[in-house]
Amino acid sequence: MLSGFWRSATYAVARALLVADPALLLVQHDLADLTAGTVHRVVRDSTGVLEDERITLAHGCVSCTLREDVLPTLARLARAQPDRDLLLMLPEVVEPEAVAAVCAHCLVDGAPITDLLQIDSYVTVVDAEHLLDGLISTDDLKHLGIAAADNDDRALADVIVRQIEYADTIVLWGQSREGMYDTSRLSVLLERMAPWATQVRVNGDLVDTAALTRQLRGTLRHRPETPGILTRGLEGYTLGVHEPHPDCGIVSVVFRARRPFHPQRLHDVLEDINDEVVRSRGHLWLASQPDTVIAWDFAGGGLSLGSLGRWLTALPDPYWDDVSDHRRLAAALDWDPYYGDRHQHLVFIGLDLDPAALGRTLTRCLLTDGELADGSDTWRSYNDPFTGCFPLAEFDPAEGEPA
Repeated sequence: MLSGFWRSATYAVARALLVADPALLLVQHDLADLTAGTVHRVVRDSTGVLEDERITLAHGCVSCTLREDVLPTLARLARAQPDRDLLLMLPEVVEPEAVAAVCAHCLVDGAPITDLLQIDSYVTVVDAEHLLDGLISTDDLKHLGIAAADNDDRALADVIVRQIEYADTIVLWGQSREGMYDTSRLSVLLERMAPWATQVRVNGDLVDTAALTRQLRGTLRHRPETPGILTRGLEGYTLGVHEPHPDCGIVSVVFRARRPFHPQRLHDVLEDINDEVVRSRGHLWLASQPDTVIAWDFAGGGLSLGSLGRWLTALPDPYWDDVSDHRRLAAALDWDPYYGDRHQHLVFIGLDLDPAALGRTLTRCLLTDGELADGSDTWRSYNDPFTGCFPLAEFDPAEGEPA
């Protein structure tokens, strides 16, 4: 699975892999006319184009494209040519996690796609010349004229960070316009954003296709159970690395705490806390809404907060069976007799970020000892600017069922 927002760099990697292996099949989908319900599919190998078709879909959306053509095409090729590997190059606005979700839950001819295919690795290609501009861009896909659907409100930076953070392998293609030091800085930034991924640097001017193939193919790096970025911390996976000392100017800060945030004090610092930050993510809990896990997702100058459901300590026992083994284990290893599994876990990555100042700002937002002593009934009565932002299904206390 090959993704990347900068198509020329992504296709250059695909071409290098085709040159190294004449048996490899490259599958591409052009979504330029998706809103009109049409998708352009091309299949090629190192000798040229093998298939070139335009497909009409019942609904013009990325999800339908994946279900109705991408997965069926992969299944058909796998059956027809089982001795040839497949390279799926995703359109530039498609996030690899969306593909993984479809692969996990959708059937092709009545069977899971994983019965026919093994996904070796999710590879994301980033262009060193444009990476930083993309990460700090405040543009959205609609403004750029590349939205995948009429209701596609995603920001450009959101797409780029999700392609990077879901990857098992990241290819840093080419060189920064600012020279070697800046290219090294981009490499460090990628390591901080996705410390779980293997990074491969390619000059771009002269590519050793055999060496690149050894680095990208046959690695078995992908694990289907890997959670999405917003739930990594809850599932016990690494969410980020604490590297407060600058490396090429890049700083990564992990903030963890047991006590809850005061809703008003946190709200008051939201506009300032990400000033020097390229990327921040994680989850938190508010004293005024102690049942809710709240997602924190910042990229491209925009912060999104949303509900990730209930903390396990606030979940009725019958529903624990619906929670993954990884999450139950992570909660058990870090369980607090008073707070249960509630905690703050946030990661901030930026250029010349002041980790001490950031830590002090976040710590001041936590409840004081005196506020903690007031108890949860008082916390729930706090003035909360986030009231109504994170709704949860109600439970019937008598039956532990949704009301």
